[in-house]
Amino acid sequence: MTLLSVQDLSKSFGGVAAARDVSFMLERGEMLAIIGPNGAGKSTVFNMVGGQLRPDHGAVLLDGQNITLASPQKRFRLGVGRTFQVAQTFLSMSVAENVQMALVSHNRKSTALWAPARMRYHEEALALLEQVGMAESADHPCSALAYGDVKRVELAIALAGRPKLLLMDEPTAGMATRERAALMDLTAEIADAKGIGVLFTEHDMDVVFGHAERVIVLVRGRIIATGSPEEIRQIEEVRRAYLGDDHALEKPKGVSPAEGVSPA
Repeated sequence: MTLLSVQDLSKSFGGVAAARDVSFMLERGEMLAIIGPNGAGKSTVFNMVGGQLRPDHGAVLLDGQNITLASPQKRFRLGVGRTFQVAQTFLSMSVAENVQMALVSHNRKSTALWAPARMRYHEEALALLEQVGMAESADHPCSALAYGDVKRVELAIALAGRPKLLLMDEPTAGMATRERAALMDLTAEIADAKGIGVLFTEHDMDVVFGHAERVIVLVRGRIIATGSPEEIRQIEEVRRAYLGDDHALEKPKGVSPAEGVSPA
């Protein structure tokens, strides 16, 4: 069964259509990127999938379950994890405590005030930090970390909810080039090992073409193409609308835009 099914999502703001009949699917273990120029509707679509925005019409299904009207909190407990363009961590807490708080929330133990949160799920937090290469910094305050390391901690926090689906909003924003590749390599490795579907938005085309298995291109709220990174590179409409370099992305002989690509 398909992990995520997005069906005809539409959203308007003051008569301006930010998303129009957007439909796509995501499989377990797949890395799917949404790209497009500023104002294309990427954030609107992303936030409708995450529950921050309610669509005017259309549906979002997770494992066949309709979650269109579910809150972000409910989606988290159903297996939807998320990272943000600006990393969301408690800077005054230690690295381990940040992950422990996510584990407390996921396991619905936050009402047990008589048991200090720092005593709960410590070993589980360390195991998650080991996965993202941050176990040695477990006792450090998040405020003392380099930004690339904060992004790794945020990934561990998202993994604390045992997600089926991981939403990553501009995951490499603010990071150095080498850190960007390392974070996305790590994400791809974890997604493949755990069968997590990853949907991400990204402006860095090196990140997109180096890590996405499929790419969705949005322009003015509509999907104009879906395909592998190499297929997307060859579509003239995409180059004109977003990539902008017709000469650097010359179409190989014998490749048709229709082969394996779904223009909208």
